[in-house]
Amino acid sequence: MRSRSNSGVRLDGYARLVQRTILCHQNPVTGLLSASTDHKDAWVRDNVYSILAVWGLGMAYRKNADRDEDKAKAYELEQNVVKLMRGLLQCMMRQVDKVEKFKCTQSTKDCLHAKYNSATCATVVGDDQWGHLQVDATSLYLLFLAQMTASGLRIIFTLDEVTFIQNLVFYIEAAYKVADYGIWERGDKTNQGIPELNASSVGMAKAALEAIDELDLFGAHGGHKSVIHVLPDEVEHCQSILYSMLPRASTSKEIDAGLLSIISYPAFAVEDLNLVNVTKSEILSKLQGRYGCCRFLRDGYKTPREDPNRLHYDPAELKLFENIECEWPVFWTYFLIDGVFNEDKIQVQEYREALEGILIREKNGIVLMPELYAVPPEKVDEEYENPHSVDRVPVGKLPHLWGQSLYVLSCLLAEGFLAAGEIDPLNRRFSTGLKPDVVVQVTVLAESNQIKNLLQDHGINVQSIADIHPLRVQPARILSNLYTMLGRNKNMKLSGRPHRHIGVLGTSKLYVIRNQIFAFTPQFTDQHHFYLALDNQMIVEMLKIELAYLTSCWRMTGRPTLTFPITHTMLVDDGTDIHPAVLATIRKLEDGYFGGARVKIGKLSEFLTTSFHTHLSFLDPDCDVKLLHDSNEGRDSPDSEYGGYSADFCEKGSGCPLLFLSFFFFSLPSSINRIYFCRVMLQVCCMFLMGGYSLNLICYFFQDHFFDSFFIHLCYQDRGNVLHLPKDAHGDLDCRKLVEQLKECTTLHDQADILYILHILKGADWDTELGGQYGVTVHCLLNELYRKAGLNQEWGLIRYISGILKKRVEVLAEACTDLLSHHKQLTVGLPPEPREKIITTPLPPEELIDLIYEASGQDISIAVLTQEIIMYLAMYVRSQPSLFVEMLRLRIGLIIQVMATELARSLKCSGEEASESLMNLSPFDMKNLLHHILSGKEFGVERSLRPVDSSSSSPAISIHEMGHSGATKTERSGITKLKSEMKQVRIFWHSRCLLSTPSSPTSASPAGSSGDMSWGDRKGQWLRRRRLDGAINRVPVGFYEKVWKILQKCHGLSIDGYVLPSSTTREMTPCEIKFAVHVESVLNHVPQPEYRQLLVEAILVLTFLSDIEVNSIGGIIHVDRIVHMANDLFLQELKSFGATGGILEKDVATGICHFFYDSAPSGAYGTMTYLTKAIIIYLHDFLPSTGCAMQ
Repeated sequence: MRSRSNSGVRLDGYARLVQRTILCHQNPVTGLLSASTDHKDAWVRDNVYSILAVWGLGMAYRKNADRDEDKAKAYELEQNVVKLMRGLLQCMMRQVDKVEKFKCTQSTKDCLHAKYNSATCATVVGDDQWGHLQVDATSLYLLFLAQMTASGLRIIFTLDEVTFIQNLVFYIEAAYKVADYGIWERGDKTNQGIPELNASSVGMAKAALEAIDELDLFGAHGGHKSVIHVLPDEVEHCQSILYSMLPRASTSKEIDAGLLSIISYPAFAVEDLNLVNVTKSEILSKLQGRYGCCRFLRDGYKTPREDPNRLHYDPAELKLFENIECEWPVFWTYFLIDGVFNEDKIQVQEYREALEGILIREKNGIVLMPELYAVPPEKVDEEYENPHSVDRVPVGKLPHLWGQSLYVLSCLLAEGFLAAGEIDPLNRRFSTGLKPDVVVQVTVLAESNQIKNLLQDHGINVQSIADIHPLRVQPARILSNLYTMLGRNKNMKLSGRPHRHIGVLGTSKLYVIRNQIFAFTPQFTDQHHFYLALDNQMIVEMLKIELAYLTSCWRMTGRPTLTFPITHTMLVDDGTDIHPAVLATIRKLEDGYFGGARVKIGKLSEFLTTSFHTHLSFLDPDCDVKLLHDSNEGRDSPDSEYGGYSADFCEKGSGCPLLFLSFFFFSLPSSINRIYFCRVMLQVCCMFLMGGYSLNLICYFFQDHFFDSFFIHLCYQDRGNVLHLPKDAHGDLDCRKLVEQLKECTTLHDQADILYILHILKGADWDTELGGQYGVTVHCLLNELYRKAGLNQEWGLIRYISGILKKRVEVLAEACTDLLSHHKQLTVGLPPEPREKIITTPLPPEELIDLIYEASGQDISIAVLTQEIIMYLAMYVRSQPSLFVEMLRLRIGLIIQVMATELARSLKCSGEEASESLMNLSPFDMKNLLHHILSGKEFGVERSLRPVDSSSSSPAISIHEMGHSGATKTERSGITKLKSEMKQVRIFWHSRCLLSTPSSPTSASPAGSSGDMSWGDRKGQWLRRRRLDGAINRVPVGFYEKVWKILQKCHGLSIDGYVLPSSTTREMTPCEIKFAVHVESVLNHVPQPEYRQLLVEAILVLTFLSDIEVNSIGGIIHVDRIVHMANDLFLQELKSFGATGGILEKDVATGICHFFYDSAPSGAYGTMTYLTKAIIIYLHDFLPSTGCAMQ
């Protein structure tokens, strides 16, 4: 008989350890592992981690087999793994109805349970009796299902099980916007059942989606039907949100040791090595102790100060757990495994020795991993005074199966029984490696032969959609419809993937559907719903953004292929040529670089071999589904102009089927200056007045629609300037005569007003019988008017009609979710509450639209513009997250208000003219203006003449960036000393008295006189800067952490009558997002953005005191009082220079001098100088007597 090798003997030792500590808890029927001998529940997460040692040991035996018994032992261990994974599968499949519901509701009551009965696979507690929603647990299961399948294990047996796993993918793919209870089942660390977005859940979901994508669950024995499909855009969403969160773990946890599983084994979810190192460093510096790592700061679990009689904590109670948090040895196993994967022998040796010192050894030689180490109750005070000085005692489960398993696995790796690649067959460990440069393949297709010929006239040879046959092209919405058929199963009552929009990563693949190859155009080229695609400059801009996005985010084999259609809307007004912006874009694409992205332009057929292909086998002929059905229009034909791109699209109809009506819609110059969002209220109120209704009745009727009676009175007094509304014999409005009047209207705007009145009174489906034709409904006429306005580029009118038709941005809910997931709260409407509506959680599309219209006071144009702004903000938060640093709440109403104010300043016009100009900005210019406001860059406005047939009275304007020169550069530099200006400050004080009073915060500021160009160029700049920063809620870097420190030395801060109490520091730590949001909620009670910024400056100066060795600076500090004291000091100094009259004028709302708003922060005469003096006076009794301490 062959003698046993040394390695075999050591493996047998680990096998005994695994048998006596882990497999002894495995149920022989279900395969599930109970938590301990006396606790029979089986947690999903713990079971998966606990079986990893068995999986690793099985592979080690197979690899190092000395004899046949070793191979048998390997098979036995592997089957233990399969049995457990199938046991968990059975538990979840019994809750298939919850998987189906959760895909749509994402409710904590519709989720899979977190734990099951280990003997029966049944649930053990009710839906609302435990924090069941733990996306990371389901994701961990899918991740190791993929890894184990790739290693050769066969866990999934039937196609029904494949379908269920596909639906679990849908279950976790929205993890980036799902608030759950996280890896510790607690949600918010107060343990009061409050779910929150957790980085550990998002990261694990991202890893699982990447691992299982295109994986055949039947292994080598499978085919197309057993392959799992994942949309790459969902993965990228998870990565984007994860990056925005790290190193923070959630809103209530500034760091969490559980993130080790995300940045290293098993997830390897973070590709940015710097971010990995920063997160690891935060864990080591804030959480590591002598016995392991704390889970998170102020974790009360099993500490001597925790009340065992209740689960939840009182918020102020969390301070008691500081410095006595229990330490978990399991986290050192993560560091040990991380050292093996990084080939860091020093780290491996360090943590092996550390673990040997804290493991508990029984008499029979069995090594046990304790759950945690706690401070003995009698030594709590000593630990408070000197953290990490007290010897701790093991507490909790012994062994802790999760930790025990990872300990065995780490030993097998460290001793060479396993290679890193064997427990990571899908190679996730290479996620931080260098990625090859991405070349984006672009194929330009002409919608019709006419457009193809126009392009050829410019020397650009492209194919038409008809030319690429047998290849086919469809819009992105068709692909969204197709994917709803994925994962359907009638037997299990699974409906498949919820209808979600497909991003550019998904449309940049080629798809094999029923043996045909399909390409799909990106979402931004689809003019089906919203008007952004009508702006050719916007199309070009979005193409640039999407190409850059593909370059940075493409992770699949092969190159991305973007199909860019040239449609009839990309022609100039008369349709005789291609729009110059589109032509210039095609020429840049031919150069090989566009917007920083490497591109290659060519025919679609040339890219077949280099593109990434996905076979949508669930649409194969034997599947009972309709192909290419566009649910939006209810048409099955993929080649209708509503359902897709036709081979002869323009030749078949050239646009709208109501072309016979187009002669009614012509536009002439208007002599009346209209303000869109007042016009509708005037028209409708006038209609009711002429119909014989009393003003009281009208006010009562409109009270729920937020119409101001001011407009009603204005309408009543100004009847002569509005449309003549015909009445019938009874004195009521005659709608038939109003239809006849529609033919005689001189402008598109008047036509829109009449149609809006008809829309309100008769509804969208009312048949106008215009021109004697039946079936000409109000909705049809509005659509035709919308088309005409689109051709004329009348953006104000387009937004107005979009509001009437209740058009919405297709991805509005997704855009809102993106912002919220990046920890940016939203408000819509103007302050204060309740008029300003706060959005803190993702909302369904319909509910979100209703909220926006309600907050907009039923002003349809503002409601539409609000959607537009939200979409642009979402685009920027994805592509330029640095714009949003230290901004937690985005107030859309204030942003729109500031945009109008900025236009008034640049155009030197009234607020009404600026509002109309804002509404008439093209989407491209609107996006540019928003960018300049977010970035703080200077911008200029160019006026141009409108076409003769335009009905708008406002000038056509465009936004462009200004160069960095002169005063602009000084203004942009922020808080820097204006030395040269301060030398002549006395001259400026005198010269100010000769200038006109500066603008109030609600009006535009005219330029200075030519005799004082230096001051005139800067006049209003700091007022403007404060107004901008206040509107977008920007604060200095590190502001919230400094506020936390100052609250430690006082009883609270009073801001505009609302108190920020010091007790919040007992619940929250300095770097918590939750604390920052709490501070913002107090600051946002201030309605004036410039006054808010002065308060922020005052608090910032106040926080300098946190570094002074003073135990207390008093009780409640009234920040408003400090600002007003500083303002008084400023006024006194002005008066000492002889200032009188208008220069001393104060803002009525706040009592602050206009010139104080307009003063630079720094310098001898800056606002911070006066704020500092005011603070010294206010806190005189608490400050040190020595001058140098305060300096």
